[in-house]
Amino acid sequence: MTSNNTIDAARVELLLSELRLPAIKLMWAALAARADKEGWPAVRFLAALAEHEVADRGRRRIERHLASARLPTGKTFDTFDFNAVPMVSKAQVMALAAGDGWLDQGANILLFGPPGGGKSHLAAALGLALVQNGRRVLFMRTTDLVQRLQVARRELGLEAAITKLDKYQLLILDDIAYVTKDQAETSVLFELIAARYERRSLLITANQPFGEWGKIFPDQAMTLAAIDRLVHHATILEMNVESYRRKAALKRKRGSGD
Repeated sequence: MTSNNTIDAARVELLLSELRLPAIKLMWAALAARADKEGWPAVRFLAALAEHEVADRGRRRIERHLASARLPTGKTFDTFDFNAVPMVSKAQVMALAAGDGWLDQGANILLFGPPGGGKSHLAAALGLALVQNGRRVLFMRTTDLVQRLQVARRELGLEAAITKLDKYQLLILDDIAYVTKDQAETSVLFELIAARYERRSLLITANQPFGEWGKIFPDQAMTLAAIDRLVHHATILEMNVESYRRKAALKRKRGSGD
């Protein structure tokens, strides 16, 4: 490389750093050498650089969104046994994972079933697929989120805290049944449900059917109002099967020859 080329290359490195184009900075020299060797027109070289930068930004954005989603590790569709829950349509779940339509409409998903039935695994796997498809998702135990919102209310910041959650197109509330029937807890949960109604989606897992939700909310009017908002635009998946965790453990035990 001539001295002029060396100087130009150094300038390019500095300019790319200034412009915050890390993907281009990483591979422009190799691509330039290939373009020179193969006689690419300038527009092809520029397009190749831009494509690499766009792809890298997309990858880094998904990495950031995965980190903020707080999804439990290892819970994917590949590790979920759809044969153990024959009442759940794999094709329907995969269509939901595409995220087209229902998320933009603020529709909800409700997963019902006994403890250990695979609800949390399926919810997390769906959340992971949506993040990989470019959506913002947050997975939290309902009790943890309710406690966070209670703190916000005490500090007179409940509305701001709920608004902040709007950046997540899907909010996964795991184990809603474990919220105690306490006026302060359930009122912030109801306000969250009401605030997201027809705007942002919720995915809720629950051990009890709606008939037992009176144990969660302090009065019948609030129970009915919460259910009404959740089911108005909702996909309901029933997973009333033998414990998914127990079956998986027995399967592993048989496989190990114990």
